[in-house]
Amino acid sequence: MIGRRQHMALALTAVLTAAAACQNHGREEAGHAAPSGSRSRGFTLVATGDVLPHTSVIDRAAYDSGEGGYDFRPMLSGVQPVIAGADLALCHMETVYGAQGEYSGYPAFKSPPQIAQGLVATGYDGCSTASNHALDDGVEGIRRTLDAMDQAGLGHAGTARSEAESRSVTILKAGPAKVAHLAYTFGTNGTPLPLAQPWAVHLIDERRMIADARAAREAGADVVVVSVHWGTEWQDAPDGLQLGLAQRLTAATTDGRPDIDLILGTHAHVPQAYEKVNGTWVIYGMGDQIAGQMYNGQGVRDPRGNESTIGRFTFAPPVRPGARWQVTKAEFIPQLYDLDVGRVVDVNRAIDDGADLEGVRDRIRDVVLSRGAAKDGLVMGE
Repeated sequence: MIGRRQHMALALTAVLTAAAACQNHGREEAGHAAPSGSRSRGFTLVATGDVLPHTSVIDRAAYDSGEGGYDFRPMLSGVQPVIAGADLALCHMETVYGAQGEYSGYPAFKSPPQIAQGLVATGYDGCSTASNHALDDGVEGIRRTLDAMDQAGLGHAGTARSEAESRSVTILKAGPAKVAHLAYTFGTNGTPLPLAQPWAVHLIDERRMIADARAAREAGADVVVVSVHWGTEWQDAPDGLQLGLAQRLTAATTDGRPDIDLILGTHAHVPQAYEKVNGTWVIYGMGDQIAGQMYNGQGVRDPRGNESTIGRFTFAPPVRPGARWQVTKAEFIPQLYDLDVGRVVDVNRAIDDGADLEGVRDRIRDVVLSRGAAKDGLVMGE
């Protein structure tokens, strides 16, 4: 699975004896014994919210193809400079992929697999796949989705085709660093996990999440990023589960070093706050990057469902052996999915070009900063 940047899976510790070999190999490759000069530079990571292709989105990709297929590249072209400009780019693939032209939107999503190619062309390196829609087409939907991502060279975390894969960790290159990407969801819309494949979707389990993060570190990860599908739909403010879990996950340490370096939230359909919790950045919710016309819990058309943010974090290498990679700059960039033209819009760039989007930008900014992130250095990026 080789994409724009190297992607690999390393077995988690405490599962199989063979994991020890993977861990040692991972430490060597990650540069733990390398001269300090080779690790002097840091890296940038960007992350974006839910890719949720409703029928109108699928129709737009078909129109943009013009060849009887589906092309998602034009849809994402407006944010391509930001995504491709980072050392590592992560998305959230909310839906599973259909087969042989059998695609659908809400309520049981089955998306064209060509979306994986569009994400790679935009500059994405990997996506979280654990969501409440992960079982919309059973384990076959998961298999098709991960197969298509592998073929496109797109990393993935949060769902699995086999028990062994469910015990593995996705590790992605980011400049000189190795970044582990883990992903979990609150549930699967009431669909029970298959009795024969209970490992198919990673569910939120605090003890498991911390154990996985520690095992990823042991397997060679310099930075551990956790994507969490959580929260209350249409609620700007993080709910009790988000606040409590964020506190406990960011408080977990090993030998004085935090086990988790960044938390990326999805699911609520609306942008939510960024906050530094126990010294670790948490995005409670990035919102929907791609979605059709959205209706809130009262059945009312709600434009917030097409608003989102890009999180961008600059990491610097440890100041001493055994210390964490530090976030030296934290930014958010407001986005909008323009329903009329079927395009993701970088709101700041659009305003510079004369678009009347100041109200959208200000609403997103107010929510993002609503828990005091500005005092910890979060700024709106360009």
